[in-house]
Amino acid sequence: MKRKVIATLLAGVMVMSLAACGGGGDSTGGGDTADSGSSSDSGSSDSGSGSGNTIRLVNGKIEVDAQLKKLAEMYKEETGVTVEIESMGGGIDIQGTLKGYYQADNMPDIFVNGGSTDFGNWEGMLEDMSGEAWASDTDAAYVDEEYGTIGFPYTVEAIGLAYNADILDKAGIDPSTLTGPDKIEEAFKTLDSKKADLGIDAVVGYCAEATNLYWSTGNHVFSNYVDGGLDRDDTTYIDMLNDGGKVDEDRLNDFAAFVGLLNQYSDPALLVSGTYDQQILNFASGKYAFVTQGSWIGATMTSDDAEAYESAGNFEVGMIPYAFEDGMDTILTNSPSWWSVFSDGNAEEAKKFLQWCSEDTAQQVLVEEAGFISPFTSCKYVANDPFAQTIVDYQTAGKTSAWHWLSMKEGLAQNYTGQVFNDYAAGNLDQEGFVKTMQQVIQACYAN
Repeated sequence: MKRKVIATLLAGVMVMSLAACGGGGDSTGGGDTADSGSSSDSGSSDSGSGSGNTIRLVNGKIEVDAQLKKLAEMYKEETGVTVEIESMGGGIDIQGTLKGYYQADNMPDIFVNGGSTDFGNWEGMLEDMSGEAWASDTDAAYVDEEYGTIGFPYTVEAIGLAYNADILDKAGIDPSTLTGPDKIEEAFKTLDSKKADLGIDAVVGYCAEATNLYWSTGNHVFSNYVDGGLDRDDTTYIDMLNDGGKVDEDRLNDFAAFVGLLNQYSDPALLVSGTYDQQILNFASGKYAFVTQGSWIGATMTSDDAEAYESAGNFEVGMIPYAFEDGMDTILTNSPSWWSVFSDGNAEEAKKFLQWCSEDTAQQVLVEEAGFISPFTSCKYVANDPFAQTIVDYQTAGKTSAWHWLSMKEGLAQNYTGQVFNDYAAGNLDQEGFVKTMQQVIQACYAN
């Protein structure tokens, strides 16, 4: 399927969040969230694309600015090529800034793109890197049907039903056996009956608040309807969505039944009106056996919530698939954003640098110091992140599905489906009502 949005480059400034969980223009609350501000040694206001022995990279994760600059120093020592790192994050509109650079003939050689809308801004302007050695070492590259491999993945994030391994062990539950809705429901019932003994407030930390957490339900939870259990290149259900908002009613009904389980066994104090921060803090504190967030919460558990996590025993975590049908055995993994090479810049040197970034020397820094979970199968390093080993294990086993939800119509989660999840959680809709209403609002979105 063609994953691009046709955009007129100079027709206004589109505000985009490059959060890891972002996509389709919806803002998010996890993953690639960076500190505000920017950092650059490049003097970017008056220096465009590099030439000869200089290249310039615009990075969207300002929290790893120091690690990328260390890589640049290492690369210069090894090759003699200078890599200027310009980092942006937080409130900076990266795509708007890049458009300004384009107008000023000041484009970087490598820059970050967060999804199909971003890539659509640079249609026909990016290098096809299909022939690079790294492209055959990962399944997380951004591939466009027309323009080829135009996005280099630098890290991987995962969507699955995260769990506290210590709590499951105490309850006598083997997560590897949770391979379908009946077995998951049985486990939920067991955990619910032992809440007092286990010291938990609820089985699941699930929040369907619609104003600020629509991205969690409408993008991440719903993404399991779109991709759960599928091969990475299987676009069956995203193709249906993008064909006027069509859905598979049987699959959606099975998905709705699973969401009903989340509603039933979630913390009632969190379910309808909770916040993302509450959700992650409570999980880090050992109050839930499961939580409906992705691997990006590991960074919060070991930083902002480190004290609570330590008090809870620094428990091991893992993920099971959202197995709303029997036999679903994949979690959803993807790069939250990608680095692209500007064709009219110093493209050959830029591609050489990205190839080097995929190899052992750079991977050690990116994984062990920047905390990235490597998208490259040849990488031998594992990040110091609670979810890193889980993701590596699923990748090694070939048990991952893609993030085709990134190609859903812009605004679908924020303006349509997020509210349906909220109404279902609040009891305003039953399972049948959830399915019918979801069909109606999806069709309405695609009709606009």
